[in-house]
Amino acid sequence: MSEAKVSGARIKVGIITLFPELFGTFSETSFVGRARSSGLLELELENLREHGLGKHRSVDDTPYGGGSGMVMRVDCIVQAMESLEARWGERAHRVLLTPQGQVLKTAVAQELSTHSSLIFICGRYEGFDERVRSFVDLELSLGDFVLTGGEIAAMAAIEALIRFVPGVLGNPESTGEESFSDALDGGLEYPQYTRPAEFRGLGVPDVLKNGDHAKVDAWRKAESRARTMARRPELSQAQRR
Repeated sequence: MSEAKVSGARIKVGIITLFPELFGTFSETSFVGRARSSGLLELELENLREHGLGKHRSVDDTPYGGGSGMVMRVDCIVQAMESLEARWGERAHRVLLTPQGQVLKTAVAQELSTHSSLIFICGRYEGFDERVRSFVDLELSLGDFVLTGGEIAAMAAIEALIRFVPGVLGNPESTGEESFSDALDGGLEYPQYTRPAEFRGLGVPDVLKNGDHAKVDAWRKAESRARTMARRPELSQAQRR
């Protein structure tokens, strides 16, 4: 069992980036900030520029074979990863953020949360020297689009995985019945309502107000299946396989 699976255990997350200032407010807000203040999350920013070369601390160079843009150097990135790991005293699970990677999903986030230490590598420019891939454990993407850098992807991954670290959420059952969870067979979450009971002609389904928990549960499962079929039919197909 990894360290992060033990209740109250800390998970260390390192972020290699050229723009550490982007993580200022993010690291202090909501559950990420709460996890840091409670000691469940240790977040460390590693400025890639500190591992750059020459007077200008260059971390990129022109591509072999020609072409537009600049490519991030493998030596600078590996040195940044190893610098973090040397301070931690352990080999971390290394995650390269790239549009060519595996798409971030709930199961991936949950698996990431089980590692005692993680390093996210944020790219810029035209991408990474191909040899960087030989030094990482996972390539991760947010989807089929390209960002100017990996920082937003790193934030999304941290937001997703931190919810599965024991002790971070006030109610551990919060991750039980939500979109893409096993409890809903990987489908979408059912509709939710709260007060007021009526607003501008829009009411709350009677089944949710009658106190019959069995009927509420049946209604929620039916609504989850219907919503999944209507909005994400490919998820419904996966449920049937």
